[in-house]
Amino acid sequence: MSAKILVGPLLGLESESCYSVCFSSAASVSEAAVVVTDSITGDEQIISASSVGKVASGCVWRATIAIQAQNRATELSYRVLLGGTSASNSADTSQWSFSVPVLGSKPNMAYGSCNGFSSLDIMTKTERPYALWESLQANHESSPYAALLMGGDQVYADSIWGAVPELRKWNELPLDEKKRRKASTLMVAQIDRFYDQLYRDRWSNPAMNMMMASIPSVMMWDDHDIFDGWGSFPESLQSCAVFQAIFERARHYFLLFQIRSLENTALMDAEKSFYSQGVPFHGYHILALDNRSERTREQVMGSDHWNCLNSYLEDKVDSGDLLLMSAVPVVYRDFTMTETAFDYTPWEEELTDDLKDHWRAKGHEGERARLIMRLLQNARRRPNNRTLILSGDVHIGCAGVILDRRDPVQRFKIHQVVSSGIVHPAPSRVQWLGIMAVTNDKSEYLTEDRSIKVSLLKPFGSKQYIRTRNFVTLSDGNDGKLWVNWITENGDRPYYPLDR
Repeated sequence: MSAKILVGPLLGLESESCYSVCFSSAASVSEAAVVVTDSITGDEQIISASSVGKVASGCVWRATIAIQAQNRATELSYRVLLGGTSASNSADTSQWSFSVPVLGSKPNMAYGSCNGFSSLDIMTKTERPYALWESLQANHESSPYAALLMGGDQVYADSIWGAVPELRKWNELPLDEKKRRKASTLMVAQIDRFYDQLYRDRWSNPAMNMMMASIPSVMMWDDHDIFDGWGSFPESLQSCAVFQAIFERARHYFLLFQIRSLENTALMDAEKSFYSQGVPFHGYHILALDNRSERTREQVMGSDHWNCLNSYLEDKVDSGDLLLMSAVPVVYRDFTMTETAFDYTPWEEELTDDLKDHWRAKGHEGERARLIMRLLQNARRRPNNRTLILSGDVHIGCAGVILDRRDPVQRFKIHQVVSSGIVHPAPSRVQWLGIMAVTNDKSEYLTEDRSIKVSLLKPFGSKQYIRTRNFVTLSDGNDGKLWVNWITENGDRPYYPLDR
């Protein structure tokens, strides 16, 4: 019987020449390695893996693969050794492969988000929960993707409140007592086991498992990776000992399995107090924002985080196309009137995720404007290149644009593509009618002279809102356009070509 990989392997992308492989094993494993083979030349390399952290079920390992792009497509295969023995994962697979793009090429990529279910009821009623991962796998086997960008909610931890016995007891307490109660050693241990089992269960689907091992990924987190609404609760609750204990354990597993440890060379903050990543990759700058670690009702990112982002844009992004990953859409329907109305009703606390979480919530409007203006400033430095925001969160697909007409000679623009979810179903017709009734999608102007306009677009081949499960592919066309294609569950084929 072969040694067993418990989670993974997870193939990561950290720069054009740096890939990583992470996986977990039982605690009894004392050493691990990754064997990489060039599928064309047959050259083999054994790379020792280092232990980067402990989880409830064992140990997490990491190996780094240095790769230089060549003038030909490179196909690499790899396998994992645990204690000197070839290991298989939960899908009984023991060898994986991935493609390295040709030097100077603009590779095909995929983007997805909302990789789970917010309730057992929704999961039970979904006929083929992982159908789009199967579509992604079929597409990849036909024409490989060079990168998989995952825009948040890679796991759904909402079941924590019923699955952890000590949290069920805590939830029965009066609110004031909840805020005062400390997190016991038993509670923390149960929370730890919950997140460990969550990743083992949710990432065990064979198609998903294979794609995470075969397409190098860049992942960022959103609220469901912690629990629904994290960052949008009142400060007195969010800062209480139990909430903080949950966050600390959720962050621990996020860092090991999604960031692939604090050794990730793409992390922008030297102090590792937040986890935004900058990944230069074949003519793209992939910038994945951490909009959860420091999030409160009053801020999305702290001052040091903003300074780091500004410095990165100034020092690193002066050419090429910028792909900025923001889990929550920057361009979307306006919830502000509804938010104001509900602030004065008894139901306000129940709407934190739907209303307080959006960039257009009152507490975040200023930061949203700041982000937009910084991106437009950077776009002016790259007049012949694109800026594209990739978002998810809202369980539909759509497109938008920010158009800057302040320059009388040249217009600058930022496009946004929303893709959500690759697993989570779209709102029902009744739910969507309710959302439409209490929001609007009127064009927005950020300057008094109306020179900066924010508006939603209609993808070709669909309605304005793609209300079905979906993921997105990005491919550079020979016509000079970046082609965005939504791969949908219902068979529609929406697309939108982005010019420079």
